[in-house]
Formats: sequence, structure tokens, C-alpha cells
Amino acid sequence: MTSTIIDARRTPDTHWPVPQERRTVTVLFADIVGSTALVDRLDPEDVRELQRAYFDTVAAVLHRWHGVVEKYVGDAVMALFGARHSDGFDAYRAVRAGLEIQAALDRRPMVGDVRLRVRVGVATGEVVVDLGGAVSGGHGVASGAVITTAARLQEYAAPGAVALCAATARATAGLIAQRQLAPVPVAGRVPPMPVWHAVGPVRPGTDRHDGPLIGRRRELATIRDQLSRAIRERAPRWLSLVGPTGSGRSRLLHELTRGMTTVDGMPVRWCVATCQPYPDQVMAPAAELLRGLAGLRHGDGPAVVHDRLVAALTSLFPPERVAAAIPALQRFLTTPDGSSAALAGAAICRDVLLRLAARQPLIVAVDDVDRAAPAMSRFLHALFSTATARALPLALITLHQPQWADTRPSPARRVTIGPLATVQSGRLLRHLLARAGQPVTLADRLLPLVGGRPGHAVGYVRSIVDGADRVTLPLPDAVRRAVGAELDHLDGERRAVLMAAATIGAVVCGDAVDRALGRAPGRSAPALRGLVAAGLLVPRRAGGHVFAAPALRQVAAERLPRALRAAFIRRAAEAPRLDTVPAVVVPASSSRRAEPPRRLATATTATAPAAPARGTNRPAGARRLRAVASAGDGPAPRASATPTNTGGHWPAEVPRVPATIRAVPAVPGPPERAAPAGDGPPARAVRAAPRPPLIRWPNGLAASA
Repeated sequence: MTSTIIDARRTPDTHWPVPQERRTVTVLFADIVGSTALVDRLDPEDVRELQRAYFDTVAAVLHRWHGVVEKYVGDAVMALFGARHSDGFDAYRAVRAGLEIQAALDRRPMVGDVRLRVRVGVATGEVVVDLGGAVSGGHGVASGAVITTAARLQEYAAPGAVALCAATARATAGLIAQRQLAPVPVAGRVPPMPVWHAVGPVRPGTDRHDGPLIGRRRELATIRDQLSRAIRERAPRWLSLVGPTGSGRSRLLHELTRGMTTVDGMPVRWCVATCQPYPDQVMAPAAELLRGLAGLRHGDGPAVVHDRLVAALTSLFPPERVAAAIPALQRFLTTPDGSSAALAGAAICRDVLLRLAARQPLIVAVDDVDRAAPAMSRFLHALFSTATARALPLALITLHQPQWADTRPSPARRVTIGPLATVQSGRLLRHLLARAGQPVTLADRLLPLVGGRPGHAVGYVRSIVDGADRVTLPLPDAVRRAVGAELDHLDGERRAVLMAAATIGAVVCGDAVDRALGRAPGRSAPALRGLVAAGLLVPRRAGGHVFAAPALRQVAAERLPRALRAAFIRRAAEAPRLDTVPAVVVPASSSRRAEPPRRLATATTATAPAAPARGTNRPAGARRLRAVASAGDGPAPRASATPTNTGGHWPAEVPRVPATIRAVPAVPGPPERAAPAGDGPPARAVRAAPRPPLIRWPNGLAASA
């Protein structure tokens, strides 16, 4: 079966300074069972009609779960999840899409009495992605072995089933019920490939927070003070807890709900919800708030739901209002989508919260609100504005990442959740390792890898428990997914700057990034400021920036294709670093008698040119030397710090490219101090001596000789 599908939902093309990336994506491959025999017995017009119905059904499901249809191969459909943007749940959404495709097609008549059965394979792995073509219908967007793996998986899937590879099974553990099958042989691969079948979605469990809270005393004091004032003064407050994934926002909220149960002797009621990655249930967080109020659990039968809703509403509404509200709330709990019926149920839920706040202090908290749909944001705004107008003792807490497009009201207070101090990170690691039965001596090696993020510490310890190599300590998949989602909040410009910065050293300055990207000086400055605002880079007092977490630098560097990564490193290495290693002045001509080498003074700041060292002789009329790349035009690239391989992290080696500095006419600039005259010819070339990993970039490369 062949068909041409016109997709009107193409993503607008945008400028991507780095046009290709190495990304971890999830590939879904769906194919009709017995299509050849089906086509042979149908009239061509019926085949055409069947094709349209089949492809339209599959494409609609894929779009709803944010998948990108890359190609149609006969009667097979191949889709990518996470090709351009990722939220860290690409594998989950791909499996949910596969299950929904099966539910929509399996044994159901499509055209006349024709029923289709399909096999679906879902595989997760690394590919090279053409970002400009990562839109529906963009053929050849991704290249990698994972595409073949997905196609092979669907061949081993039973009709009506969704087969998963090992990486997909790990990424969806706890979110998708799975059944492991016997490994299957695949041509050219040894050993056989393990396979899982997806059974269905499961409700994610609540994270355990049974350990002590380490640090965060200042943040806790600030939040408790704001909440107490909102309740005491009956002046609603909106608090926004802002921090990247893994910063411990949820852990801090758990501590608040556990420890702040009264204010001035008055009992406080908490209602907490989390925005899950369910694009088809936009009002699910509001339904979760209602379940918490009524004491309901997922899986409760209709009779239990009815009785508990009546018990919760009886003291808040008159009897006739309770009778009218119960059916609407039951429908809302069953299907919290964006339909008019669901929105009507959400309005009743909001009224319940307001009436409850009028009876006792109420704190409403919503985690991961950056995943909330616009309808949920409007729900929260209406709740807050009405509570403010009525002067109710209500506080609203939202938790989200720094990159979220902020839609909070202007009076909202922002509380930033920064990284833990080194001592606190060490305590946390030792606690986690001891509780997991692992040697606490690993804390010293893990400490420089977690970057003060509690979530990264938990991820590393879990990976060790699961059998990760203790020698190399590879980046855990969970941490990689979370960090990748942080990068994907960025537009193409800032992403390119961050990836270039990841290749040039631990300390980043704008001039070095411009050199790596081959740009005019200063062009990357706005993007660097945006990265600081997003919490991905941290400015240093001594100048330059550092990455907020080591995993950010590693993932950003690994996303670059090999050729582009090498180009960035080469451009940076072509310019010597004069601020950390003295350069040796080499005589201009080999015909002259060699003289003892003279050392050049090192630059002491990031902006000032290197000054002559005390006691250094310089011939009268000597010219300033300016670093110029030995090939190519434009500003000379700077040398980069040599990235280390601590814990097995990229890159282990950086090729050293010898750089030549040739004499050029001096560029007009501020007057220099007169240097003492000396004998000896003017230097013509400067050769950088071997040096250890570098720490800081000079802003100017001028040297005096």
C-alpha cells in the first residue's frame, strides 16, 4: 500500500545555527498485518479509501502525543518522539501512542467490513537529527541504528501488541505496565535482543521522601513566613518555587506539607497536585485536587466516589446544590479533558476550594506547573483572583523550571531553589549511599558530578544500585533525559551557544564562544545572558561563566556531531592561552644564532592585554604582536580548557593543535608604557608550550615582545 499524505501541521522552519544534533529519540514503527493479501482482494478504490482512513487515524494519534511522522513506507508508518524538542517523557508518549493506535484499529471496521490489525515496535536510542527537517513529512530527518531496531521490533510484536526495546522499557518503568518476553534473534546482532510488551499505562507512584531534608533552611523559612502572613492577614499570596529538574523542589514541598500543619493554632488544609505529561487530560491536576479533598483514590468504584463526594460537599453547599453538582464532578473525575462538560466540573471544583478556604486556611500547591495546559493556568488564576477579592486565608504555591514562560500574576513571590552547598551535597550522597547499601567512599567521586542537585545525586546512586560501572560512573539515563529537556527549552541560538561553550572549557567567556562559532566578537553576549536567566550558566566574579551542573555541559557537548565538535575544538585550540602558560619567543629566522628564550608575561585579567614582565628587555621600536589564525579570515579562535574525563565523562581527550602567532602591524589602541630598550631582534613567532588543563580565557590576545 502506498499513499501520499499532506500534513497541514508542519512546524515553521526556524534558524538553527547548529543544524544537526546527536539526540536520544524514541522511534515508533507501525505496520499492518497481512497487508499484501488484503490489497489483493480489494478493489483499488476501496484500497484508496482504506489507506486514507488508516493513515488519518494513526497520524491523529501521533500528533496528539506530540509525535512527528517522518515517513510512510507502503502501509507502515514511522514516527519520531523527541526529534527537535523533548520533555523527558518521549518514550512514555511513544508507548502511549502505540497503545492508542492499537485501541483505535484493532478488530474495528475501517471501511465497510474491513478490519485492520497492526504491529507496533517502539525503540529508544541515539540518532543524528536534521533539526530543520524535524517536522511531519520531513523524510530523512533522523539517522541511526535505533530506526532499524524499531522496525525489527514490530516484526516480533504480536498482532495488536506494542513491543519495546530495553531502553524504552527502562525509560517507561513505573509509568507503563510491561511484560518481558524471551529474547529474539536479530540478523547481524549478538546476543539476541531482549523484548518487552507494553500492557497499559499505570498511575505513577508518589516519590518517597523518607530521608532527612539536607539544607534549604533559608528557603523553608522564607516560604513559611509568606504562607503564615497570607493566612494571618487573610491576604492570598502566590508563591512560585523555581528551580531546574533535580533541584529538590518536590522534596521541599513535601517538607512543607509535613511540617506546616497549623498557623497560630489554626489547622491548615493542604491540597496538592502534580501536572503529569498527559496531553489528553488538560484538567487532570484540578481533578487531582478534588480527589485529595474528598479522600478518593484512583480505582475507586462509582459508589465510593459518589458517597465521598457527598460527604465532602454536604458542609459546603445546600442539599439541592450538592445533588446537582455530584454528577458533574463524577464526569469530571472520569474525563478531565478540555471539553465543556469537564470545564463545568472544574468550575465547581474551584468553588469547592473557595468555600473550603472560607471555613479554614487552605494552601493549594501544584507541582510541575510548567507542564500545565492553558486551561489549567486559567483555573489557577481564577482561583487566586477570586480568593483575593474575598480576602480568604488562601495561599497558592506553584513549582516550575526557570525556563517556563511565566504567567503568574504580578503580586506573586518568587523563591529560587539553588544548588546545595558542597558540604550539603556530600552529606546527601553519603546518606543515599548508606541507605542503598553502597560504599560511602563513592561520595567523593560522585560529588563533582552532581553539581549540587539532589535529583542528580539520587540518579547516580540509583544507577549504581542497578549495576552501573563504578569505575566510569556514566551519566544516568534519568539525569540525561532531564538535562536534555532543559536544553530543549532553548531556541536554536541559545542552544548553539551552550553547545559551543561546552567544548571550550569549564570556564566560558563570550569571546571564546564567538571564536568557536566563528562569529564577530560580542554576538553571543545576548544568548549568554539568556542562559544565565534560564539558570543554565552561572556568572563568576572573576569573569566568565560556568555551567550550573556538570551534566549540562556533558549533554550539551555530546549533542554535537563529531565533525562540528572537532571544528569547535580546533578553532579554540588555534589560539594559544597566554593567561596561564608562559609562551616562548622563538627567533624569526633559523640563520640567526639562537638566543636564550625570553618569556612573555601572562595576562592577569580577562580584558587587559598582557603587559611586559618586570625586567624583560625589549628592543626599541618593537611591534606589538597580535594572535592571528594561521589559516582563514576573521577573529582568531581561542584555545580552550582541556576537558577532563573524571568519572568517564566526555571528552577524554582534546586534540592539541599547535598555533602560530605571526607578527602583524599594530592595531591602534591606548598608549602603552615605554619599555626598556634591549638588544636582540624583534620576535616574529610565538609558540605555545605544552600546558595543563586551562582555567580562564583572556579577552585579548595581544602580547608584547
